[in-house]
Amino acid sequence: MARTNQYLHPARQPARPLEAATVLLLRDGADGALEVLMTRRSAQASFAPGAYVFPGGGIDAQDSAAHALADRRPAQGERQLTEAIAAIRESFEELGILLARHADGRWADAADIAALDRRGPFAAQVAARGLRLAADAVYLLAHWTADRDLPKRFAVPFLVARMPPGQEPVADEAEQFEPVWVRPADALARHAAGQFFMIYPTIRTLERLAAYADTAALLAAVAGEAPLWVSCPRAGLRHGKESRHMEHEPEFGELAMVCPDGQIVHPLEWQNERPVALRKNLQRLTAPNPGVMTGPGTNSYLVGDPATGYIAIDPGPEDLEHLQRLWRAAGGDIRMIVCTHSHADHSPGAWPLQQLCVQAGRAAPPILGLPSAPTARAAAQFTPERVLQDGELLTLSGKGLEGEITHTLQVVHTPGHAANHLCLLLIEDALLFSGDHILNGSTTVIDPPDGNMADYLDSLDRLDALCAAHGVEFILPAHGYVLGTARATIAQLKAHRLAREAKVIAAMQALPEGTVEQWVEHAYADVPPRLWPVAQRSLLAHVERIRMLEPGND
Repeated sequence: MARTNQYLHPARQPARPLEAATVLLLRDGADGALEVLMTRRSAQASFAPGAYVFPGGGIDAQDSAAHALADRRPAQGERQLTEAIAAIRESFEELGILLARHADGRWADAADIAALDRRGPFAAQVAARGLRLAADAVYLLAHWTADRDLPKRFAVPFLVARMPPGQEPVADEAEQFEPVWVRPADALARHAAGQFFMIYPTIRTLERLAAYADTAALLAAVAGEAPLWVSCPRAGLRHGKESRHMEHEPEFGELAMVCPDGQIVHPLEWQNERPVALRKNLQRLTAPNPGVMTGPGTNSYLVGDPATGYIAIDPGPEDLEHLQRLWRAAGGDIRMIVCTHSHADHSPGAWPLQQLCVQAGRAAPPILGLPSAPTARAAAQFTPERVLQDGELLTLSGKGLEGEITHTLQVVHTPGHAANHLCLLLIEDALLFSGDHILNGSTTVIDPPDGNMADYLDSLDRLDALCAAHGVEFILPAHGYVLGTARATIAQLKAHRLAREAKVIAAMQALPEGTVEQWVEHAYADVPPRLWPVAQRSLLAHVERIRMLEPGND
């Protein structure tokens, strides 16, 4: 369990989300392309004034009381039925669209709609007219919960339904105005041009919808009764401007770690001049070595505080300005320097950083790690001053304003990316420093002979067990943002590797006499060709493992 006293921002209680439902009414336009019905909210609305939205609103007691008036699919539970009824009611009240049928199956028509009062009791009027609500024609697309920073929040299923025949939308001219049918891509283009204001969930929903050619394709995608996505976004700052992100995006895990209650204060832009605080006892400084293999650059981490001194993890390349910034961020008090492995973007800075400490009159911090194996390439040679043991504990302790404080890193040998690769667990805060074993935004290269795919997968299993034992939620990689949902991330990474291995096997079977270049072209067809030379290295690691697993090779 992480120590909350190391969090950067005081805890706060986000507003409780209100239950609501919204419905995307669909049709195919004159050209056969998918269109969705949108409407503009009142400029005086308390939520998203002036925004173009899908019809919807709060769920109330009358919606759950109307179950007997609705047709439903066997898979629609009580909650799902209530949500569908709420969406049907709201689309009628706001736009005069009535998703209801007569007993003989005919859809409600203009005469039915004219006979109902949009401000009167909805269920009673529907029953009196002999209509049944078509909840069975309403499907769950997604579920959104508003970000934790907002003073008024909603938890909203986004539902979809085909527009009933013979009906036309008519706005209530109170809450909603200007109903418009629009293709998702056109709505997004108009929003980008500043002509069609929309809020974040609407934008992201339309981005997903743009992938579907027509109504039938979208309804087929939601027929499985499960939401296509579930999201409660988080926001940070990029160049001083608010930047929101969903769970699948690289920034999300870092925002969850640094601002768990939704404070919009964390900077997201990559820069090399200043350390980024992640906890009171944790800073990240990114080296100025961005590239295809390094992403935004190598992350150097400082663990500790002024009372305990600091451990520097992965000082990075031999870049004196970066190392001086790292040294200054630690107030010159670096007690240990740890290299996760011997590659040129991780370990060469260790000795110059040590010398900066000595020149300032400090004791030389020991350079710790595992020595490079004989299989390492010439540019990746590394001999630490002291060899770390698997399971060893590196401890900082001191007396601060709140009394005695300790920061403990546990060493975990994780061969795979490199034979001498190690990860580090910050025990008191349940944080895992993954070096290059786990990255954010890409999979690490496994480059034989020093890289080994079998070892890599075994190390993933070991890290998963470690995360389970210590309740680790966040992974801090050597490249990219912090990753959240640690165990799910590891599971996804392993599944990706095994899926890629299946493609390698298929390529080898299809081209038994093929070259490595030909196998890469088949197994990495989803990867840009410019990356195939790098992919060849990991393919060779897969081939080694595949052949090792063949009968007779155990």
